[in-house]
Amino acid sequence: MKSRWIGTVMLALCATLAMPGQSKEPSLLLYGGPIYTSSDPASRVDALVLENGRVAFAGPLELARKVQGAAREINLEGAVAYPGFVDAHAHLAAIGFAEMQLDLTGSTSLEDLKQKLATWSRAHPAGPIKGRGWIETHWPSAAMPTKEDLDQVVSDRPVLLARADGHAAVANSAALLAADINDATQDPAGGRVVRDAQGHATGLVIDYAIDLLEKLFATPSDKEYAAALEAAAKLYASRGWTGLGYMDASWPEIAELSELARRNRLPIRVDVFLRGADAQHVFDSGMTVDATNLVRVRGVKLYMDGALGSRGAALLEPYSDAPESAGLLLTQPAALNEMLQRARESDVQVAIHAIGDRGNRLALDGIIGTFADRPDQLKKRRWRIEHAQVLAAEDLPRLGRYGVIASMQPSHAVSDLYFAPNRLGTTRLAGAYAWHDLLASGATIAGGSDAPVEKGDPLMEFYAATYRHDLAGKAGPDWHPEQAMTKAEAIRAFTWGPAYAVRQEEERGTLEVGKRADVSVFSVDLFAASPQEVLKGHAVMTIVAGKVVYSIPSETSGGKHPL
Repeated sequence: MKSRWIGTVMLALCATLAMPGQSKEPSLLLYGGPIYTSSDPASRVDALVLENGRVAFAGPLELARKVQGAAREINLEGAVAYPGFVDAHAHLAAIGFAEMQLDLTGSTSLEDLKQKLATWSRAHPAGPIKGRGWIETHWPSAAMPTKEDLDQVVSDRPVLLARADGHAAVANSAALLAADINDATQDPAGGRVVRDAQGHATGLVIDYAIDLLEKLFATPSDKEYAAALEAAAKLYASRGWTGLGYMDASWPEIAELSELARRNRLPIRVDVFLRGADAQHVFDSGMTVDATNLVRVRGVKLYMDGALGSRGAALLEPYSDAPESAGLLLTQPAALNEMLQRARESDVQVAIHAIGDRGNRLALDGIIGTFADRPDQLKKRRWRIEHAQVLAAEDLPRLGRYGVIASMQPSHAVSDLYFAPNRLGTTRLAGAYAWHDLLASGATIAGGSDAPVEKGDPLMEFYAATYRHDLAGKAGPDWHPEQAMTKAEAIRAFTWGPAYAVRQEEERGTLEVGKRADVSVFSVDLFAASPQEVLKGHAVMTIVAGKVVYSIPSETSGGKHPL
């Protein structure tokens, strides 16, 4: 065992000498709690030395002090360090803007939603009202709100309240009138204006039909976008995330992110996938990275279908609770294939939103077909399917076979258990949120949260991945507990998985000597904690590129962190 640590010390010294511009002394020395350098519980060490943004040493504390004696020391005081947790799929600006609009997350009933709308209306007496976060499936009525419901609270100005998944929204009559939406309005491609049995518009709009109402709301200024991006990044650092895969970003936001990074106001790494409308920019410039190495433009995000909760996910067979519908295609296969071919020629990554079994099949067909002449090249490209929620039995093994990454959000299985059985029926649930089967088939899972659809809490995601129950500890009889991940698999999904998904596994994802010094420190040992203990945990410290970007006050240092 001693020779092993001597070898580690020598590797550390060699790595330090090989890095140009490094000082002789390390920046930080972490000790005083379990430190896991990978998703393997056997990777636990006593000390970690970080120097010039890299891991310089991992091993016994005595050796760490001998080799790197001048480092500033941080006593973890029992907290537990891991390779940096990364949210592989989130919407950064939307997270920030969610803090600036009516938040309906956690609404327990239609009456609760109406009360929150009334409170917000009194506090904001002028201008249109926009909100997000309601989910009707666990309300007593289990019915989506309508224009009449909103009119009872606010009738003199437009109101638009999006469902948590962002794929459905409800508008009041004033908003419908202002947007010129009525009973005769035709459904746009990839969207639906919901109507009642008499053909009257109910106020509900699905997917691209939401765009008909967005024009009522002022486009945020560059300053507002920058503020939202910065607020969201700070929030994420405070939760223990060291990075985020920013899905569906606009091209102007790249400049805003890079400027925040240059001004030292971006605490986390951001891997950007541009929205389809801005795809030409990434096709022209390819995958790029800014001077700080915090902002990386990776590729393009495309949409195959909608969401399951709003019955927009494209299914091979009709919905069990709505036999007249099999969902929506937001992109037609021919248009998808054209975009995929352009992405291949430009050597940029592709991320395709696909939730229903038909949506996933078409996405897989498109991805695999694009490389039909060179299937050996597909694995190297690291193309991905975002969500991959419902898979037909014959399609599930295709991800591992062809190297298509499953970018999945475990908390969706917690939220969706209230309605997925009704939407899909018992048989299709076997291929829903099938993490175990995907991993067993050789697929790579990159874990994320889809915030602000979900909260964006790494510990909640770990809980969902390993326990597969709702936050009260309940799960339905057909919810397939065997599809849960092991603790090691879940940690890997949020550390190495996101790094692999953006071709960065040689730089990030583990705390090996020479890799980027991104560290997440939590109050709980995820290998030992019970599900309930995981939910009670919190982030203690977040380190990105060897710099502490977030920490809570130390209980033993008079409220001051050791730094």
